[in-house]
Amino acid sequence: MVRSTGARQDRAAIAGTERTPSTRWVLAGLSLSMLLSSLGTSIANVALPTLARAFGASFQEVQWIVLAYLLAITTLIVSAGRLGDLIGRRRLLLGGILLFTAASVLCGAAPTLWVLVAARAAQGLGAAVMMALTMAFVGETVPRARTGSAMGLLGTMSAVGTALGPSLGGALIAGPGWRGVFLVNAPLGAVAFLLARRHLPADRRMAAADRPGFDTVGTVLLALTLGAYALAMTLGHGRFDVLNAALLLAAAGGAALFVRVEARAASPLLRPAVFRDPGLSASLATSTLVSTVMMATLVVGPFYLSRALGLGEALVGLALSVGPLVAAVSGVPAGRIADRLGAPLMTVAGLCAMAAGSVLLAVLPSAFGVGGYLGPIVVVTAGYAVFQTANNTSVMAGAGPERRGVVSGVLNLSRNLGLITGASVMGAVFALGSATTDVTAAAPGAVGAGMRVTFAVAALLLLCALLIAVASRARARRTAGE
Repeated sequence: MVRSTGARQDRAAIAGTERTPSTRWVLAGLSLSMLLSSLGTSIANVALPTLARAFGASFQEVQWIVLAYLLAITTLIVSAGRLGDLIGRRRLLLGGILLFTAASVLCGAAPTLWVLVAARAAQGLGAAVMMALTMAFVGETVPRARTGSAMGLLGTMSAVGTALGPSLGGALIAGPGWRGVFLVNAPLGAVAFLLARRHLPADRRMAAADRPGFDTVGTVLLALTLGAYALAMTLGHGRFDVLNAALLLAAAGGAALFVRVEARAASPLLRPAVFRDPGLSASLATSTLVSTVMMATLVVGPFYLSRALGLGEALVGLALSVGPLVAAVSGVPAGRIADRLGAPLMTVAGLCAMAAGSVLLAVLPSAFGVGGYLGPIVVVTAGYAVFQTANNTSVMAGAGPERRGVVSGVLNLSRNLGLITGASVMGAVFALGSATTDVTAAAPGAVGAGMRVTFAVAALLLLCALLIAVASRARARRTAGE
């Protein structure tokens, strides 16, 4: 009888949480944090030519404005998630938002290029904390039956930030100037901080004797390993030389050493057993493959639209915004469908749509022009929204309360590694398919050939992801039946 009464109270509490305005305000704060971190990634790219002129710098030098942010996120996102698990997610998220906001102000006031690069690295550290912990908070603040909808909302805000960045950055450069590209984050960051401080649940207190230690050695090793890999993939713009090879070897050696250190650590950053979980490993692998393909649309799209189809800059920008806008519109509905039909089924459905869209991208544009490009892009990005929402929901639903931060960090890391790999590898595939070393000067026919080869490869990658997802789902069913 007591147990029955307790169960009714638990259900009533969940129902109350579902209706309370506080949950909506929590999601508003988390959504704004996700928007800011993705906006920070996309808004600076459009300012690079202006910044090169403002500081009298070369393109290779101003490129570090983008690389510093990307490297900080990639190398520190897992550590940020683990630190949140240890010291309290609310406290760390508030610190991350504050750091991101303060670094944005420093970016806008930077007197020299290298001060700006350092401030962007600090901004990236704040973004790593925000990205790692926003998804972790969903499990604490949203009823399980609505997890997919909440993940869809976060995915939507990420897509909105990606889509908004280039157009907002261009408007700010034309208006207040390049400093406005960074200062615009300050008021938004202040609002996100106030929302999080007012509405996020308090951290659970843990006795000092019960609190695990922080794995400093593992953190440094992982950061150096990921930094070496990210630099190997981004330096040289697709040309592979001795430096890239040395960095890849360093990354491989660092990864082996990291696994050995973690197996012996008392409180490891990442337990090796985590990757022996077949469901989690499958989700991380598919996330990396999918992100690699999505980066191909961003790398290849501008060249194909301008060189092969002859569109001007304004029309190219408009066409490129279609994909992120479709992902933004699809995110929340995809989450609701995942809540109803189940995340594993929707993960497979999203991958099927992406694979079909990639095949169409390899075939239709040469015959139907802009329409033949935009139609498949809509299919690919809608499938991506469905996949990302369902995959995130599946991973975070299976994460225990004590490790949601680190699991969220690893999930975001898999996405970032896919984006970094896609920029390099898919760019190289595009150049190889175009049979040229300089795509910017290639003939329209050569660019069209590169487009076909690139998305044929993308379709094969997505087929691999689909096989992994289907096998993982079948394994889960067998396990549940035993």
